Amino acid sequence: MSGALQAVFQNQRSFGRAIGSAFGGGFFAGQISTSGNGIATHNLVVGPVASAQSTLQWKTSNTSTSGTSSVIDGPTNSSNMNNATHPAAQFCEGLTIGGFSDWYMPAKNEQEVCYYNLKPSVAGNNTSSGINANAVPARASNYTNGDPAQTSAADFQTTGAEDYGLTIYWSSTEFSSSEGNIQTFANGRQYSTLKNYSYRVRAIRRVAV
Repeated sequence: MSGALQAVFQNQRSFGRAIGSAFGGGFFAGQISTSGNGIATHNLVVGPVASAQSTLQWKTSNTSTSGTSSVIDGPTNSSNMNNATHPAAQFCEGLTIGGFSDWYMPAKNEQEVCYYNLKPSVAGNNTSSGINANAVPARASNYTNGDPAQTSAADFQTTGAEDYGLTIYWSSTEFSSSEGNIQTFANGRQYSTLKNYSYRVRAIRRVAV
């Protein structure tokens, strides 16, 4: 087992939950460090696919949105888009699932943690993506073809009850005035596209450690 994978395993074990297990109205997706020092500050919870996922535009026009530049502060990004001109974020912000109403549209580095830990398929990874200072442990290098591997959480594997589709998902992080950051769960590639395109969005919430 590599050092990075061992650290992930030890971190999960200390938290007492397995990746993909039921938690906080959804499923445990891993941990983040908002300070970027490798020390976990929050547990991420991905919402159930049946109620927390939709296909929507980042924005109805390809124009700038203030307060959406953070790669880790999804709650703030998402809150700043909680209006009808930002359908994807408004969808996430309006959810109440499992008695929790603090769901939001994940920021770029939160989305990456979801891919890394809940990768649905056995396909090779895009090796130009994956650096994430806010992951726990932090990742200073891009993916390799085989790392991350397909998640061991059966429900999140392709055709599982909670799997991510092998397609593009929005993050709440603005890339430019006309584009938002996206990540495909087919191979992990991170890039950007015009905001008025419709792609999938899946809400998450965070729980302080």
